[in-house]
Amino acid sequence: MGLLKEFREFAVKGNVMDLAIGVVIGAAFNKIVTALVEAVIMPLLGKLIGNPDRFSAWELGGIRIGILLQSVIDFIIIALVLFLVVKAVNKFRNRRPAEPEAPAPPTPSEVLLQEIRDELRKK
Repeated sequence: MGLLKEFREFAVKGNVMDLAIGVVIGAAFNKIVTALVEAVIMPLLGKLIGNPDRFSAWELGGIRIGILLQSVIDFIIIALVLFLVVKAVNKFRNRRPAEPEAPAPPTPSEVLLQEIRDELRKK
């Protein structure tokens, strides 16, 4: 019974649950990013440079090096899209209404006048 109780405590700890939620959301976000890259970015790139999948057919001595090159290009595009999405989210998150400026600290002469006023009130 001790092992089962220990496992239950481990599985329901906040960090494990946060990690599980992060993995599930990450998988769903991966689908969104992949769809964006495949449906929007790659067709636009295809119009600029021709068929973007043309690298995958490259071979070097019978080794299909093009598949690796295509994967690297896909990774760079996906990383760029993720960077732009995170940057936009951070910009949106950090946008807060302008806080009113704090009043300026009193000048030395104002401080002196306040001290004189306080001394006169004591009398």
